[in-house]
Amino acid sequence: MIKKLALITLLLSTTLLFGQVKIIFDTDIGGDADDLGALAMLHHFIDSGECELLAIGTFKNGYSVEAVDAINRYYGHPDIPIGRCEAELYFADWLYNNPIVENYPYELTYEEAKPASKLYREVLANQPDSSVVFVTVGPLINIKNLLASKPDSISSLSGKELVGQKVKEFVIMGGKFPAGEKEWNFDGDMEGVTKYVLANLDVPVTFSGFEIGVKIKTGEVFNELDENDLLYKSFNHFSKNASWMKEYYEGKILDNSTYDQSAVLYAVRGGLGKWWTKVEGGYCAVEDNGDNEWIPGEKTNEAYLKLIVDPEILAELIEDIMLGKL
Repeated sequence: MIKKLALITLLLSTTLLFGQVKIIFDTDIGGDADDLGALAMLHHFIDSGECELLAIGTFKNGYSVEAVDAINRYYGHPDIPIGRCEAELYFADWLYNNPIVENYPYELTYEEAKPASKLYREVLANQPDSSVVFVTVGPLINIKNLLASKPDSISSLSGKELVGQKVKEFVIMGGKFPAGEKEWNFDGDMEGVTKYVLANLDVPVTFSGFEIGVKIKTGEVFNELDENDLLYKSFNHFSKNASWMKEYYEGKILDNSTYDQSAVLYAVRGGLGKWWTKVEGGYCAVEDNGDNEWIPGEKTNEAYLKLIVDPEILAELIEDIMLGKL
């Protein structure tokens, strides 16, 4: 109890000293449960005063807007604006968005939500310069649309100019470092999207790659939750139905890779020199199909994280944050 009080005191003093991290969160929620875990972390970071969640953009997974609205309401933050992906929606029974919208109240629908790129323009235009941390944990189509957007009634700046003026850092969960093939967030069945985004981002970019999250396993702890808890119901559906999980399912939630939660942890709490180091001096070369390779060289605006602690340490920490045990 004393240690927990000391931690809370430290977090509050750190928040007062450095201020809340202003976050825009772009997610392909509904497929891999790590997106839900990352969003749960952000809601608890709001409660602890560590971050301000300015907006959430969704992907083309069916009921993404509705599910995020339900999650926001479940955690007591119903006013966070949500943007929709401008792509043909994909519906499937295995997506865990389904049990969320079936079991928890929501009000906003896909049709009512603004396009994510427009929402992002509105939010960025109203923020101080170099103040926003963009966290992306899915394919980058919303970011491409934002960067390609033209001056309008929202702002006289193009999307690229607006990002350059308002964004402090992009934290991108994606790719494999130092090299890899067709990691989902860099691929996304959207040829050329990641290549376009990286070519048009001039602000600092930090990659949290596949190789970090795949080592950090979380989720089994949710078996201790009440069956009506949103995390229990969603992670159980995921363990039971996701193609890469269901063959191991025996009636209980399984541990899963923690890609997106790792990116959120870095975005909000940093941890350089404690949990990871940052590899700088070079850039991430990306092919149209999402294959990527780190090309060493002079320092650029890009860097990637490298894990330096036992993954079990971060697994325990991330599980505590997902459960609100900050």
